[in-house]
Amino acid sequence: MNEKERSLRGLTAPPPRWKALWSRPIGRFLDHVVYKTTVLGRENIPAQGAVVFAANHLSYLDGPVMVGASSRYMHVLVRHNMFRGFLGWVLHASGQIPVNREGDRAALQYSKAVLDRGDCVGILPEGTRGTGDAASMNSGVAWLALNSAAVVVPVAILGTRHSGEHRDKIPTPRRQLHVVFGEPLSITREPGVSGRVSMDRATEQIRLRLAAHIAASQAATGQDLPADDHLSSKHKGQQP
Repeated sequence: MNEKERSLRGLTAPPPRWKALWSRPIGRFLDHVVYKTTVLGRENIPAQGAVVFAANHLSYLDGPVMVGASSRYMHVLVRHNMFRGFLGWVLHASGQIPVNREGDRAALQYSKAVLDRGDCVGILPEGTRGTGDAASMNSGVAWLALNSAAVVVPVAILGTRHSGEHRDKIPTPRRQLHVVFGEPLSITREPGVSGRVSMDRATEQIRLRLAAHIAASQAATGQDLPADDHLSSKHKGQQP
């Protein structure tokens, strides 16, 4: 094992519930002290039971902003190579789940274990920071929804990146952000349909719901998504 591999923190078991208890205060500090965050649709979050929060992805801030805005504690899937150094310690200590986006069955199994005990998982299914319109997404949310009793709550995150800003840019303090939680969606297997087809159909069902929710949230908040200009698109498909 080389030094880079040793610096990445992996999981050997699902993160315990108590680790997520202090991640939400950090998220709320970001939301309401560092930034000005308007939260809509909190009443759509089920008070009990397993939930997969599926959000669009604009910047590094999307995960912690979503955590701070939610009324439920959650464990968020985070790109595995963020789990190094001090940041890696913080992510581990707060119960986040490392995921290798080239394919990571263990991350999904740990997430399913979290859901099976009635807790919540957050995921950014577009897989890479982009324009955040949910034009495409991976199948992780669908797999979790089909293999657990969890409902899917679509989440629109707006304002964490503006047009012309590079995808690596951290927004300046006191920027206005918006987090909008949509109505929960239940996903069920279709009888007589193969597992692969069920997965593909569920993924597209979730993608369409999230895309529609993002569009409605833009109209409700007046905050547009960033244009995919050359500053942000040159690394498309390579950034988390």
